[in-house]
Amino acid sequence: MPHKPLLISPSAAFWSDAARAVLAACDRGGDCSRDFADWRVVVPTFGHAQQLKAALSEELGGVFVPPQIGTLTAWLASLPPTSQAATAGAASERLMRLYAELRQHGWLKKIFSARRNTDLMPLAQTLLSLSDELTQAQLPAMHASVDPEQCWQKALEQLSPDARQLLSDETQLVWSIWKSQLDADDAIAARFAQMLQLAEQASQPLIWISSVAPDPLEQAFLEAYASRQPLLSITLDWRAEALLPTYAQAWPELCDAADDAEPAAGAIAAPGGIALCPTQSVEDEAIQGAQLVIDWLQSGLSSVAIVAQDRVVARRIRALLERAQIHVADETGWKLSTTRAASALAAWFDVVTARGETTALLDLLKSPFVLDNGQDDLLHGAQNNAANKSALVMKIELALRRANVSGEWRSVINALAQAPAEQKVVALLAQQAGLFGGRKTLSDWIAVTLAALDALGMATPLNADPAGRQIVQLLENIAPAENAFAAVFSFSEWRALVNLQLDETSFISRASDRRVVMLPLNGARLRSFDAVLVVGADADHLPSQPHETLFFANTVRRELGLATRESRQRQQLRDLVELLAMNPQVVLSWQAHKDGEPNPVSPWIERLQLSLARAAVPALPQRRATIAEQSLQAMPSAMPAPAAAPLTPTRLTASAYNSFIACPYQFFARRMLGLASLDELSDLPEKRDYGGWLHQILETYHESLRDQPCAPERREALLIDISKKVFDDIIGKNAAALGYYVRWQKVIAAYVVWANEREAQGWRFVFGEQAYERMLPLPERQLTLHGRIDRIDENEAGERAVLDYKTNNLVALNKKLKDHEDQQLAFYGLLSDRPVAAAHYVALETTKDKIGDVAAADYEQAQPALASRITVHMQAIADGVGLPANGVESVCQYCDVRGLCRKGAW
Repeated sequence: MPHKPLLISPSAAFWSDAARAVLAACDRGGDCSRDFADWRVVVPTFGHAQQLKAALSEELGGVFVPPQIGTLTAWLASLPPTSQAATAGAASERLMRLYAELRQHGWLKKIFSARRNTDLMPLAQTLLSLSDELTQAQLPAMHASVDPEQCWQKALEQLSPDARQLLSDETQLVWSIWKSQLDADDAIAARFAQMLQLAEQASQPLIWISSVAPDPLEQAFLEAYASRQPLLSITLDWRAEALLPTYAQAWPELCDAADDAEPAAGAIAAPGGIALCPTQSVEDEAIQGAQLVIDWLQSGLSSVAIVAQDRVVARRIRALLERAQIHVADETGWKLSTTRAASALAAWFDVVTARGETTALLDLLKSPFVLDNGQDDLLHGAQNNAANKSALVMKIELALRRANVSGEWRSVINALAQAPAEQKVVALLAQQAGLFGGRKTLSDWIAVTLAALDALGMATPLNADPAGRQIVQLLENIAPAENAFAAVFSFSEWRALVNLQLDETSFISRASDRRVVMLPLNGARLRSFDAVLVVGADADHLPSQPHETLFFANTVRRELGLATRESRQRQQLRDLVELLAMNPQVVLSWQAHKDGEPNPVSPWIERLQLSLARAAVPALPQRRATIAEQSLQAMPSAMPAPAAAPLTPTRLTASAYNSFIACPYQFFARRMLGLASLDELSDLPEKRDYGGWLHQILETYHESLRDQPCAPERREALLIDISKKVFDDIIGKNAAALGYYVRWQKVIAAYVVWANEREAQGWRFVFGEQAYERMLPLPERQLTLHGRIDRIDENEAGERAVLDYKTNNLVALNKKLKDHEDQQLAFYGLLSDRPVAAAHYVALETTKDKIGDVAAADYEQAQPALASRITVHMQAIADGVGLPANGVESVCQYCDVRGLCRKGAW
């Protein structure tokens, strides 16, 4: 016989009423009336157990022995596992068993538009969810000898003939999956077997407390238990007469169908403690919500709840509260995949997938979970040599950016040839990444991944982090070590599984301060707080939007006994009314405008407002928190002109001095503070790379002519041959360099003509690419000038000339010298160990099929003048003269420190 539950109206007094009902059921009179140890009470969560104990203590006072209070899950865990439970595999293993079957059928990929096998994994997850729903609804009926196939066919008959034919493959697939899962003894079937075992072994009276109706499995358990022992079921009373008339009038679907009489209109009154808070934007809603919580706490409230219907706004509120040093105990949790620990694991998987792509590699190395304290001596040695991990990573990054290595393990390792300790670290990463090739079983993938985390020094910091510890446990639980599941999977499939598990798992951080709690709407069931803020009370979030799965429309769900859209929304409405009834203060906030358009409040709230208006009752009040105003003193910005005498340079290059002339502040930021931006990684060669290749080619060419002279008519072939050898090697590494090779080939003939003409004028090549240093005395110190000269020529009279190659044409080089802003040629003259009589820029771009050079005017006088200016400027810096940001727009346009000087703000 079905057991009739005891109904209690939703109110803040629920637990007091429930405690009295428990005492009434347990009361046996006599001397032992305060001993209830032989009764068992099942509640939804352990938090509810504490509330019931507190209510019992308040009712009884003094000393008493409470009943055994706990959850159904904890009760089941106390049983020895049945053979069915023992054979039920882990959820992830169950998923991969199904996925391994699905990937064998090409027609599935066609039906569901899957381009890769891994696209079928979310489908497998969906099918398992549907299978679990069907098991939940149909398993009790199967135990009662009801044929589930009849229910299935009857449900499909609710679809139109065309729909049945169109969805025949989907329906057959779902039916086959469900039957196979039942045959495989899935976890729900194993749990139901344990529940029936509890009912068969019933040895004490049971009290069942829940705010919602039991699901089919629970209902079957309760009926079986009631046939052997006394059973009291306590739940909320949703009859119209048990509710506030205002709620029953506004939401008639809230009430149980058996009690459809409406209360009289005169009984409607404004519900107390409810207020609305319409806002203008996401930020406005977050600020209002945070200020309300702060006001409540300052007024003495000690229990505040934030119901996160809109997670975006709720997270912003949490950030604002934590900025105000108010901790929020988040019971909603967030996806484990969004934690820092998960990002470290994802970074490692990115490196494996991209085979050492530089950006992915640097992201991995910069993770705080990597290279923490790896067991391999290579890691310890590298960290000691580099002083610490930051220096190690910076050295690797600078080397890779300088070499413009975009990826590939061999290229990355070769780029670190001058940094052996760092090279060993990257070699270790490459070695570990190589272990992730091929196809492996789940157990093998777990072992390889955990071993890599240990080798990379990630195991210890992950286990020290709450989310990291949960991730390691998740990896270990994907497949038991002793399982016999022998299917093999590729790395992409393993990664897809891990990502899916991380997305499906929630991380909830522990919190000792629970004055402010963030929770979902259904998490507030049977709980009371001093005040509640509901965030996202608009039509988009309240009620929550349902997601239909495959062909499972409401008609099919209704026939199969599954949850429908209507039943879900009805339960959500009951959760809302329960929240309103059990809490003295509730504020409903939402964004009244979105993207410049009105955003309506939840239709449930509008219906409540309409009911109040029809009864001539005042509408729900609006409440907005008052934000305290702060007066800030205006501080107008001015051009920065820092003085940094202690940072006066001791070494100077031509480019650095040009930077000083262009903008002293730029020189201060980039050269004195060392804030120069890092080189950008690019898959395409840049103009500076092209210039470096030409320097290499021309140095080789002129050294060949100097050491082994040849006839002028053979020189073009020599330069072509040298160019081909250099570019063949470059193009082999990066095919994008082919365009620069073609560009240079157009210049070769013109360059040979120009070089021959210069030789005919009496100039001969002496050497090229020569590094120089020279000490320039200052009043109080020495300044080292240093740089590399592209080329030095000498004539028969012994006079020397400096030549600097430029990948520009003659027009651009003439303008460069006429503007008198470039000090490079004069600076090179100061560097030379012998006097230099002339200096030239050599154009390596043709103008009318010719190239040429541009000579610096008054070169012998320009060198001492430059030395004098350098002395004055560097001494001024040493004397504390300011370095203003006075660069012209042409300089500021491409300046990478403009964000520091903030030009345009002053």
